[in-house]
Amino acid sequence: MKLTAPRAILFDLDGTLADTAPDLAAAVNQLRVARGLPEAPYESLRPVASAGARGLIGAAFGLKPGDEEYETLRVAFLNNYEAALAVKSRLFDGIPELLHKLEEAGMQWGIVTNKAARFTEPLVPQIGLLHARCVISGDTTPHPKPHPTPLLEAARRLGLPPADCWYVGDDVRDIQAGSAAGMPTIGAAWGYCGHAEPVTWGADALAETPRHLLELIAHARS
Repeated sequence: MKLTAPRAILFDLDGTLADTAPDLAAAVNQLRVARGLPEAPYESLRPVASAGARGLIGAAFGLKPGDEEYETLRVAFLNNYEAALAVKSRLFDGIPELLHKLEEAGMQWGIVTNKAARFTEPLVPQIGLLHARCVISGDTTPHPKPHPTPLLEAARRLGLPPADCWYVGDDVRDIQAGSAAGMPTIGAAWGYCGHAEPVTWGADALAETPRHLLELIAHARS
């Protein structure tokens, strides 16, 4: 299927624009150490970083929402993360150049993340994303992804029909939310991607690198 040319690109944050897994993993391993446990291997935590507390507590402790102790661990994890959320977090290689090219072409870009505003608001300026035309956090609207509401709100703020925006993400919920909002969706294969290949999520296209995303945009506009 040929993608329609975008007027704006919306991005997920964790695992798509920014490599935040080191700080997220440190926050959950702090909980393990406090309980006399060895740190969980980073390699086991990185793939689930886009799933936030649910994914990281699941990987580090084998617990899921509703289990005894889960909520206590979730609150402590978020407090740990808030205290040190931009120590090692960086934009992925190629992202600064990608965003510069979008701006150079007069194309708007924004962020739609499930990360709560208490983390997004201090993190975004610290990692070089101040030029985002909109930032929709997980608690900006009544429903987080995979519900389409956050993406529809982003399109509204940009003053564009949803169909004129592409949504780029590294988690199945990103693709589900974008599709439900009526946006073309792009799987960010350079991101965390959980334990599945993003091509299996039903995304409209797969970008191997940020440069590849630029090629997809150029092709759609030609």
